[in-house]
Amino acid sequence: MVSGNREDTVSEHSNDSREHSNQSDAFSTTGAYVHAGESFDRDTNYIEDRIVADPDTAELSEGATAWPVEAGRYRLVAARACPWANRTLIVRRLLGLEDAISIGLPGPTHDSRSWDFQLDPEGKDPVLGIERLQQAYFARFPEYPRGITVPAMVEISSGQVVTNNFPQITEDMAKEWTAHHREGAPDLWPQELEAEMRDVMKRIYTEVNNGVYRCGFAGSQEAYDQAYERLWVAMDWLEERLSTRRYLMGEHITEADVRLFTTLVRFDPVYHGHFKCSRNKLTEMPNLWAYARDLFTTPGFGDTVDFQQIKEHYYVVHTDINPTQVVPVGPDLQNWLEPHGREALGGSPFGQATAPGPVAEAERVDPEHTPLRG
Repeated sequence: MVSGNREDTVSEHSNDSREHSNQSDAFSTTGAYVHAGESFDRDTNYIEDRIVADPDTAELSEGATAWPVEAGRYRLVAARACPWANRTLIVRRLLGLEDAISIGLPGPTHDSRSWDFQLDPEGKDPVLGIERLQQAYFARFPEYPRGITVPAMVEISSGQVVTNNFPQITEDMAKEWTAHHREGAPDLWPQELEAEMRDVMKRIYTEVNNGVYRCGFAGSQEAYDQAYERLWVAMDWLEERLSTRRYLMGEHITEADVRLFTTLVRFDPVYHGHFKCSRNKLTEMPNLWAYARDLFTTPGFGDTVDFQQIKEHYYVVHTDINPTQVVPVGPDLQNWLEPHGREALGGSPFGQATAPGPVAEAERVDPEHTPLRG
């Protein structure tokens, strides 16, 4: 049965239905992201299994399987460098799912054999015992033909990938894992806002989250010009929307803010130059820049961001854009901690909910890679 969730996912990605397996953050030959004369189209065919509270009543896409919510059963593999994976790191932390869902952190770069655990001792994930995420995909689908993408949920006991459907993963964390949410966890999907929120997130995905990639991987001037125009129309829309409200949906954070934040935090370090999204920097858009700083200093957001890994991923992996693989030193990061002044618009990040506690020591970002030293 095709669920409402699946239809939303399809509509979210409806402008990006064709790909050559050349997407960023995927199993692909390094340097094979730009195809001469072509526009960039992302492969949006993901493993559509879901992890749900009640598998017997779950609405699923045709051929998909429902897996039961069970603390300790699954491991989230999510590279800090990847914006789609960064979403899951934020949502997991905001909801307090650290004890229920363990985490594996691949390094910032990958080759044609997929993301690897280069940062772990002996180059292996300490729980799954694998060197590359590819092994979890092949354990379930020996001839898996598509991108080996992060984030991915992996069943620990079998070592098999369960799903890599990134928008569904975070929605299900919010709606299906409620028995394991921390006390005071925020409602990231307020029912009264959901219809409008889905429209907002759809536009953010097609025009901004994926829009920067459409600029960066354009294979012709015409494709780039069209992508550039679409991106900046949307950025101007967001600048205006955030002039009168503290967060995208009003007074408190929702998943819409999570989905926009992971692109904004990468904008000046990567997308402005590397992807030629260069009309202006984020720091030159007063409302968006203040909004981004507001979120960055909110527990659960900035404390998941590793700027050095972000830069290494894009500048090292995309050799057809940056053949020298030189990683820029800048930009300076201290301006992320400047006062944002967004309190004047009213509202608060969590409303009646509470902020998550300190980051677990094992999950802290290297203090050399972030202005958040505490």
